[in-house]
Amino acid sequence: MFTGIVQALGRVRSIENGVLLLSVPDGFAPDGFGLGESLAVNGCCLTVVHQNGDLKFELSPETMARTSLGDIAPGSVVNVERPMIANGRFGGHIVQGHVDTTGTLISITPSVNSTVYRFQAPVEYDRYLIDKGSVTVDGISLTVVNPKDGAFDVWVIPHTLQETNLATRTVGSRVNLEFDVIARYVEKMMSAAKG
Repeated sequence: MFTGIVQALGRVRSIENGVLLLSVPDGFAPDGFGLGESLAVNGCCLTVVHQNGDLKFELSPETMARTSLGDIAPGSVVNVERPMIANGRFGGHIVQGHVDTTGTLISITPSVNSTVYRFQAPVEYDRYLIDKGSVTVDGISLTVVNPKDGAFDVWVIPHTLQETNLATRTVGSRVNLEFDVIARYVEKMMSAAKG
């Protein structure tokens, strides 16, 4: 489980035939990475299958089809987060690293001490977008503002722009979206109760 607080920026070394090689900053994981350890990469929970300087991940066809990881290329900057430890702090919200869908960045508007990013998700996900609720965009825990028909704003402060890859995004960029898991569980239980 993750919290949507990006801990470091990684750089893609290569991605080919479903194999991703990723470099992370020195000191990011002073205790190292164990084989089989999970790591959120742009909000997608991946499994470390080899470590020798760079981290190696194998991406399934489902991961490639369901996420924007197929859009990355050598040199791409990605958000990375290690799983939360049991006695850790929740800085963001409950994030599984299970991408629901991708969305598109449709506008970037500078504002006072922040930048407003507007994203478009498929309209069928609109029911999970609650004003002042949580959403994960490329692994970043953000607050939903002005949701309508699958579109929503997030107000991003300068610190978040500096610590994540959002500053590299342009209008038209595709991003990974994960909606609030609690809302999905409630929806499932309510529909089961009706049935």
